[in-house]
Amino acid sequence: MSSASGGHPAAAEAAATVDPRVTDIIRDSIIRGEYAPNQRLVEADLSAAFSASRATVRTALLELAGEGLVERLPNRGSRVRAISVDEAIEILEVRMGVEGLCAAKTAASISDEDAAALEGLRARMIEAVAEGDLVEYSRLNLYLDVRIRELSRHATASDVLARLHAQSVRHQFKLSSRPQRAKVSVLEHAAIIDAVVARDPDAAERAVRNHLFSVIDALREVSSAESGPVNA
Repeated sequence: MSSASGGHPAAAEAAATVDPRVTDIIRDSIIRGEYAPNQRLVEADLSAAFSASRATVRTALLELAGEGLVERLPNRGSRVRAISVDEAIEILEVRMGVEGLCAAKTAASISDEDAAALEGLRARMIEAVAEGDLVEYSRLNLYLDVRIRELSRHATASDVLARLHAQSVRHQFKLSSRPQRAKVSVLEHAAIIDAVVARDPDAAERAVRNHLFSVIDALREVSSAESGPVNA
């Protein structure tokens, strides 16, 4: 016989351990560098910090391991997975094709209402950089990426990008916190929005590729400055 809630007790208990809030907080902390690469993620500490059960934290870490942000260690818990610049560049190269596809599809089908919203987002991004609010610019940058995926209505591409973006965005967040890089990046994002709003799929795809090539070049420059040449 089913439980009073209409489901199996074990299933109900498992469902109770899923808390997207905890997963989102840990993910954002990793992306923003609050948890360093290779840093241990202790379930008891995270449970206390987020007022969540250890089972909930464990489920969140498993989800983030599936996204490639967390590494599960046999009999030793979890740690932040270190993603090298070389690996981040490989991910960006894959993203070029898939994000370009999403931008092209969005440009081909965008409504007047959504086009107007993107133009508003464009203005807010430029304003954030002009005011030196790089935290807000990074937030709007991430939102633009997600919004173009949504507007493309390409479920498979969106699923692929959600995973790839989470893995490489850590490095991009570091770049966007540099004022000079943000001034370049915001113009590249404006070009993507302009092409999408103009309903020009080819131009939208080119703008995405140009932006990600620029990100790759910037990552190589930063890596060279910090730790020597990056292997291509």
